[in-house]
Amino acid sequence: MLNFGQAIEALKEGKKVARAGWNGKGMWVVLMPSLQLPPHSTQKPGPKVNDRTAKHIGVDTPLDSQPYIAMWTAAKQWQPGWLASQTDILAEDWEVVE
Repeated sequence: MLNFGQAIEALKEGKKVARAGWNGKGMWVVLMPSLQLPPHSTQKPGPKVNDRTAKHIGVDTPLDSQPYIAMWTAAKQWQPGWLASQTDILAEDWEVVE
């Protein structure tokens, strides 16, 4: 079992972590790294800003996404921007999820 600091270190190493005490089964969190993409309007091959994002930031705007923690929920939904509760922070039942 890990404490919260150790769980954060595991996230930084690219691992998924979860709490043994969470009631929902199959839940875990992961650190999504920063991401830079060229604008939707670019003619270059390869990844670029998609239609959904371009709608909000503009077709000529490159994406500079900062790192964030996301959760895979028990309902099998992606929840970006997960924030730990005080209970999560003080817990010592964190574990790496394979």
